[in-house]
Amino acid sequence: MTHPHAGPQPHHGPQRHLNGAAPSAVVDAAFTELLERARALAGRGRRAILGITGAPGAGKSTLAERLVAELGPEIAVLVPMDGFHLADAVLHELGRHARKGAHDTFDAAGYVSLIRRLAAQGADREGPGDATVYAPVFRRDLEEPIGSAIPVHRDVPLVVTEGNYLLHEADPWPCARAEIDEVWFLAPGEEQRLERLIERHMRFGRSAEEARERSLGSDQRNADLIGSTAERADLIVRLVD
Repeated sequence: MTHPHAGPQPHHGPQRHLNGAAPSAVVDAAFTELLERARALAGRGRRAILGITGAPGAGKSTLAERLVAELGPEIAVLVPMDGFHLADAVLHELGRHARKGAHDTFDAAGYVSLIRRLAAQGADREGPGDATVYAPVFRRDLEEPIGSAIPVHRDVPLVVTEGNYLLHEADPWPCARAEIDEVWFLAPGEEQRLERLIERHMRFGRSAEEARERSLGSDQRNADLIGSTAERADLIVRLVD
């Protein structure tokens, strides 16, 4: 089934690949093509930051983890945006817990600060800057962020960051985008995305009914907003393997 408010849809005409495709076109790409594009970013002789975005269930975490694993720890490190989820206690206090996952349920300014710090860290590999920066991580089993969990060493040339709002226009999100060299927007088929999302909710303890209600409710409202940002990506991609 395709949701009536779906974001960017897969390209169903003649297959388009990375070379020569317009930035606003959805391109079909094999993982190996994306890996080589990421490897090229890492090989430019300075710290590069690659962003991967897309609606909930698009496969951002899976692709980012796979890229980093293939490139290896001396070349790439993963720093997810989800480490900047506000804690549940804070969300309850703000009256936003029911909307957890919306753009205003993150410490956006904290994410911007980290991305700037990571960009500056890589710009001065021999200077007095931070030899190691520690980033937070989000634990889905706890539904809470954990601080200082991901070490980022100065000599690692590529930072991969993934999250929903890398292309969001509301302040201060564009300040983070300004530090990111490339942002890829993942655009799988809507039916596939929803199936993944419902399965993920069930895997972390929700009933089938709760998972579907969440996926078609608050998650879909977020997906609609995120989908509207796709045209600002450097690459809109459907992974074909």
